[in-house]
Amino acid sequence: MISVSEALDTVLKLVSPMRVETVPLRAAAGRVLAAPVSANRDQPPFAASAMDGYAVKAAEVERDAMFKVIGESAAGHGFKGRVGPGQAVRIFTGAPVPEGADFVVIQEDTSRTGSLITISDHPGPGNNIRPKGGDFQLGSTIAAPRLLSSADIALLAAMNIAEVPVHVRPTVALISTGDELVLPGDTPGPDQIIASNTFGLDALLTAAGARVRILPIARDTEGSLRMALDLAHEADLIVTIGGASVGDHDLVAGVTESLGMARAFYKVAMRPGKPLMAGKLGRSAMVGLPGNPVSAMVCGHVFLLPMLRAMQGLPPHGPQPAEAPLAQDLPANGPRTHYMRAQLSAAELHVFDDQDSARLTLLAEANALAIRPANDPPRAKGTMLAYLPI
Repeated sequence: MISVSEALDTVLKLVSPMRVETVPLRAAAGRVLAAPVSANRDQPPFAASAMDGYAVKAAEVERDAMFKVIGESAAGHGFKGRVGPGQAVRIFTGAPVPEGADFVVIQEDTSRTGSLITISDHPGPGNNIRPKGGDFQLGSTIAAPRLLSSADIALLAAMNIAEVPVHVRPTVALISTGDELVLPGDTPGPDQIIASNTFGLDALLTAAGARVRILPIARDTEGSLRMALDLAHEADLIVTIGGASVGDHDLVAGVTESLGMARAFYKVAMRPGKPLMAGKLGRSAMVGLPGNPVSAMVCGHVFLLPMLRAMQGLPPHGPQPAEAPLAQDLPANGPRTHYMRAQLSAAELHVFDDQDSARLTLLAEANALAIRPANDPPRAKGTMLAYLPI
């Protein structure tokens, strides 16, 4: 058995960043920027009014000062003339500030009679003008790699960038194994259960940027498993679920080795998730997950998500685990790193008493995995413990 850190380092060596493709801006959300991009213009492209009001010369701004209105500047329709002494231009938010003006008196601070305005209240200290290039300037750069959010897409659009270089989304093939499994919606026999792991992992990996293919369930025969693996041969990452242990019906290790898999390791000193294997099968990285539902999902968080980050050009380890005070005493931990379902609330970490790796209801209630190091001594209530948000 190897440690969690050794296993993680090993699986990360099985993958490399995907190639780069250029996609339309609308298709770039949730993708990873693969190369720096630079703005094609200033924003705003001109000095713009931040308020509705009147554009005047700052030197003339004082209470009771009067100005003659000589025109209007609206968004998309600027005033083409020049503001001279004693003159004002009616201006609206986002409109270009006309030449000669360097202050916008907000309309609430003025009174108007015909073409004359009077500053009726003391103007504030700001000039109510957004300077040219005040947000970003021509050539301003967004660095890569970067997971593009909706705010990033808005910024790219404002920079007049219509196409974006991103890493290709990794293809992940999910293969559930076992005669006991049926798909959700099917009618299980008296000795069968629903293939829940497949769909939980599909949701987890899809949210992390993968293109997930759910392959037919591999039955407990070598032929069925070989057929499923053949269907997966073009995937960037193959994930089998179940059948990775050493029982008579656990076929994954033997079948994959017969197909030429170069196995990197088998078994990790962790709980849940001990019967984990990984290696290379042809061009594909492969991870064999245990079949217990919680074990599979925990291994998904601990190993598969970092692999997907690395494949998309991101730092694989992501944010480091946080810490929070325990809400209760915990006994000493055993010889394996234990990822315990927990609930972080009121700034305390409540570790569930029941850690049965088959109980999905507790996983659904958890928002954190408390991390107990191997051979961790007893912990008292209030002591700090690391956790992984989920």
